[in-house]
Amino acid sequence: MHIPSIIETKRDGKALSDEEIRSVIAEYTRGEIPDCQMSALAMAIYFQGMSEEETASLTRAMLESGEVFQFPEGTPKVVDKHSTGGIGDKVSLILAPLLACDDLWVPMISGRGLGITGGTLDKLESIPGFRVGISQEEAMNQLERIGVVMMGQTSDVCPADKKLYALRDVTATVPSQALIVASIMSKKLAETLDALVLDVKFGTGAFMKTRPEAESLGSAMQAVGEAMGVDTRVCYHPMDEPTGSAVGNALEVVESIQTLKGGGPEDLRSIVISLAREVSHVGASQLAGWLDDGSAWQKFQEMVGSQGGDVAALDDLGARTRAPVIREVTAEQSGMVASVDAETIGRCTVSLGAGRSRADDVIDSSVGFDKLIKVGALVSSGELLGRVHAADTTGAEAAVAALKGAISYK
Repeated sequence: MHIPSIIETKRDGKALSDEEIRSVIAEYTRGEIPDCQMSALAMAIYFQGMSEEETASLTRAMLESGEVFQFPEGTPKVVDKHSTGGIGDKVSLILAPLLACDDLWVPMISGRGLGITGGTLDKLESIPGFRVGISQEEAMNQLERIGVVMMGQTSDVCPADKKLYALRDVTATVPSQALIVASIMSKKLAETLDALVLDVKFGTGAFMKTRPEAESLGSAMQAVGEAMGVDTRVCYHPMDEPTGSAVGNALEVVESIQTLKGGGPEDLRSIVISLAREVSHVGASQLAGWLDDGSAWQKFQEMVGSQGGDVAALDDLGARTRAPVIREVTAEQSGMVASVDAETIGRCTVSLGAGRSRADDVIDSSVGFDKLIKVGALVSSGELLGRVHAADTTGAEAAVAALKGAISYK
C-alpha cells in the first residue's frame, strides 16, 4: 500500500476504499506507518471529512485491530449507552444496574474525565476498593452472574484507537467528526452489542454547543452503528445547567445512590428512564418501579461487591469522603433562576481538583458542588443556592465566587 497516494487521495477530497482504510489502520497499528504520514492523513480527513461508508470502514478497521467480547449462543440481549459528556452526568451509574433488572446484559466500558466533563471511572473509584481494571474473562463471569459490569478499556480493545487518539491529541485533529465517530463507536461495538442508546448533549457544558452540531454527530454515530448491525438509538439532552444537583466524583455517586433508592433529582431520574426505554423490554412505569422498589439499588450493590468495592461504605459514602472545607452559598437577591451555567461549574470543579489538567494528575474525589439550585426555581435573598466542597479555604472562596457568577436571575 503506497501511503503517500492515500494521503493525496484524501487531501484532494476523494473517497478512500474499504481496502485502503483497512490496510492503513492495520499497518499503523503494527508500527509500519510513521507518525508523520499518519498525521498528514488525519489532517486531510479533518479538512475533507469522510462519507458514511468511509467512516463505517474506519470504525470497523479500528474495531478489528483488537479483541471483542465473544458471547455464547442464547445469552440475553446485550445493550449499552454512550454519553458525549456533560457536567454532573452520572446517568451511567444508575442506568447500567437499572437495565440489568430487565434481564439484559450491560458490559459498560467507560472512560475517565475529559476536559471539564467528569468520567464514570473516576466516579466509581471514589467507592472504596472498587476495581475498574478487570479482564474480559472477569467481566464475562460477572455478566453471567449479575448482568452488569462497569469497567475501563483493556489494553487489547481497539489498540488502533489508542494510537490514533494520542496522535490526534498532539496534531490538532481531535475535533474531526469522522475521527470522533470512529473512536467512540469502535470501542462501543467491541462490546458486541445488540442495541446501543446514544445520549448526545448540547449546550454550554457540552462539547457540542448547539443542537444542530449535536444532531450532526448523533446522526453520524447512528449511521455507523446501524451499518454494523447494531440497533442504535439517539437521544438529545440540553447541557446548559448541570444534570441533577451534584457535580464532583463522590458527590455524584451519593446522588446516584439516592436515585437508585427511588429519590434523587427529577431531571436525573427522567433522563435515566428515557434512555433506558430505548433499549429495554419494558416501559417507563416498570423502569420507575425498579428504582422505587430497591431492585436497581440491589443490583448496584451486587456490582460494587463483585468488583471489590466496599458495599457497607455506600450508605455513608458522603461522610467517608467529606471534603475538609464546606461552604454554603446563598442568594444575594430574590427572583427566578434564569440560568446555572454548566461550563462555569465544570471548570470550577476541575480547578477544585475533581478533574485533570494533565494525564498524570491525581483526582480529589471529595471536592465539587451539591444542593445546586435548578433553573426555574424561585429564590429569596439568603436562600441556599448550593454548597461548595473544597480541599482548602482558598479553593472554597474561589468556588463560592464562581457559583454566584454562574447563576443569573429574571
